[in-house]
Amino acid sequence: MEDILRKVQDGTMSIDEAKKLLATYEDLGFAKVDHHRQKRQGFPEIIFGEGKTAEQIITILEAMKARQSDVLITRLSEEKANQILRVHPELTYAKVAEIMYWKAEKKQTVSDNYIAIVCAGTSDLRVAEEAAITAEVLGSNVKRIYDVGVAGIHRLLDQAPVIQQATASVVVAGMEGALPSVVGGLVSHPVIAVPTSIGYGANFHGLSALLTMLNSCASGISVVNIDNGFGGAYSAVLIDRLAKGIK
Repeated sequence: MEDILRKVQDGTMSIDEAKKLLATYEDLGFAKVDHHRQKRQGFPEIIFGEGKTAEQIITILEAMKARQSDVLITRLSEEKANQILRVHPELTYAKVAEIMYWKAEKKQTVSDNYIAIVCAGTSDLRVAEEAAITAEVLGSNVKRIYDVGVAGIHRLLDQAPVIQQATASVVVAGMEGALPSVVGGLVSHPVIAVPTSIGYGANFHGLSALLTMLNSCASGISVVNIDNGFGGAYSAVLIDRLAKGIK
């Protein structure tokens, strides 16, 4: 701010230019891009792709890139992703996770800390990968432990040492949603439980898994909404940053 004001004072920057740089958000008409979220919360605004047109998303991401902000777009269909890539081929699209992202600069993560993304079954992969890629884009190391549901609990127990060394775990499960309770009983760190909508009729599109997780008897478990891999990862990254001493 001081640098901007000095440039206005010495005449190298106009008042209108200074106002644009000092504004806390940019009004695009259909959206108000929160450019100061990075300063307030440590991460830039995330674009929720579902319900937005490709053209709207392109306009928003261009406004963010102009400020050298990282870009993360969630819930993005392949059709819309292809439209965006034709204009911005420098972005990366992860098809399984339905996520698109761009990093303003490549930062080498030197910490040994990592978040464990634990997934019950292959059918839950979309949500698990949404969590894993979100955590990576937001700056955390990730270890994926997939297809370790309670139907074959020996698979989970084989991976227990890796999970126990994590700073936090994001545990993704559908069907009855029992996996977070099991993991919660094995670790000494926070567990973020993510119910998925995968399951037969009485699963009620993830409601039964959600209720199971909310009623867990294991301590240290927090629960996010159905299919919200992004939300689970975001919370885990905040925990990881605190463990690293980043504020």
